[in-house]
Amino acid sequence: MPVAMAADLATRRLVLHPLTVAEAEQIAAGVPGVGPGAVPWGEGYPGHTSRVGALHYLEMLEKYGYPAEFPAYEIRRRADGAAVGGIGFHGPPDDRGWVELGYDLVPAVWGQGFASEAVRGLLVFAREQGACGVAADTDVGNVASQRVLLAAGFVFEREEDGVRYYGVEL
Repeated sequence: MPVAMAADLATRRLVLHPLTVAEAEQIAAGVPGVGPGAVPWGEGYPGHTSRVGALHYLEMLEKYGYPAEFPAYEIRRRADGAAVGGIGFHGPPDDRGWVELGYDLVPAVWGQGFASEAVRGLLVFAREQGACGVAADTDVGNVASQRVLLAAGFVFEREEDGVRYYGVEL
């Protein structure tokens, strides 16, 4: 059964926009769209992690098909529409029904609570899509990201090779 294209997800201050193939290609290349309807990019967007994430998303689409059941999203500020980061799933649910989540924001918007807001928005989406749980990881030194995950209800599971792993049952 084909998957319908995901809709924008709105939070209080953000719009989480599911990436099209063309948008993912632009982000991966670091080349913004032009012309009417082009989305403005915030200062420093896309960061390295967003570019790598867009490449991974394109690989995932090639493997599983488009549109994705659990897509990648561009994080846009509602106030001005500017793209300031990315968030999304690393693929469809595994055999336990769990999905993996990754995200990043440009440094210009760090400390404003956007990561927490975006993560909470995607947890709601994952639950509505029938996922049983969500996994995420962060470098051991990225305390801000660890706080985001804990605040969203994730539980620390383990640390290996400088990476901390978290999960939340839905």
